[in-house]
Amino acid sequence: METALYLPVKRFLEKLGFTVKGEVGGCDLVALSDGDPPVVVIGELKLSFNLELILQAVDRAGAADEVWLAAKMSARGKGRENDARYRNLCRRLGFGMLAVTNTGDVEIMVKPPTTAPRRDPKKRSRLISEHRRRKGDPVLGGSTRTPIMTAYRQQALACAAALVEGPRRVRDLKPDIPDAPKILLYNVYGWFDRAERGIYVLTDAGRAALKRWPQQPIDFSAAGDSVP
Repeated sequence: METALYLPVKRFLEKLGFTVKGEVGGCDLVALSDGDPPVVVIGELKLSFNLELILQAVDRAGAADEVWLAAKMSARGKGRENDARYRNLCRRLGFGMLAVTNTGDVEIMVKPPTTAPRRDPKKRSRLISEHRRRKGDPVLGGSTRTPIMTAYRQQALACAAALVEGPRRVRDLKPDIPDAPKILLYNVYGWFDRAERGIYVLTDAGRAALKRWPQQPIDFSAAGDSVP
């Protein structure tokens, strides 16, 4: 599975000084540098280098400063990672290529250019916001058919955990969970019921969510607006 490639690529980018998180804004991974504005790196993972991987990278390129394609190194070294035509195509498109070996080592097949034009600043801004707001790195890049642990979902789960012992006032939750008022009001996941004005209780769906995603205390004090 693509998720097996995520940690080796994450470690590779972390050694270059990036903070890496998986499954951000539809990208397999997004990495940010410490600068302001940060350098935005998008990585796309596949078990083999193919046209679909390049098409995904083309779709993401407008929001990134660098785009890296990553796939498994072929068993006999005769895959597309060693096809000069494929490598040249990546160079012309401005993409980097990484090959991940069976031992988890990462080899650079093509380096991306040092700078690339940003054609979609709004999408880039959304990626940066979600990356910075998400606490920790709760999702392996390359995950499919499973709900993504977005920053919004993290705060919704924090609200659910706060209500597990009984009704709570919104104003009491807001200091620790800044988005609590709108999360409880809009109730995107159906986890909450309003007992009376300004007071909410947890639904059975909310209790089930806490069983699926057990919660540890998280500091959301630096969080701002987020999306589901």
